[in-house]
Amino acid sequence: MTKNMPHPGHEKHLCHLQYNGYMNQNFEDFKKLVINPQFICRKCGRAANQASSLCQPEKL
Repeated sequence: MTKNMPHPGHEKHLCHLQYNGYMNQNFEDFKKLVINPQFICRKCGRAANQASSLCQPEKL
């Protein structure tokens, strides 16, 4: 786990990626994570097509 991460895998979650500027720097790659969302995060409300991209995923 990366230092100061709230849980394992957080460095790949949308909230962390957006906070660190990934969306602005890699917009096309970021869109691939959110197109046709199947899950919503119960913590931040973001939606993604894979549960592994969210902290607290719930199937839509």
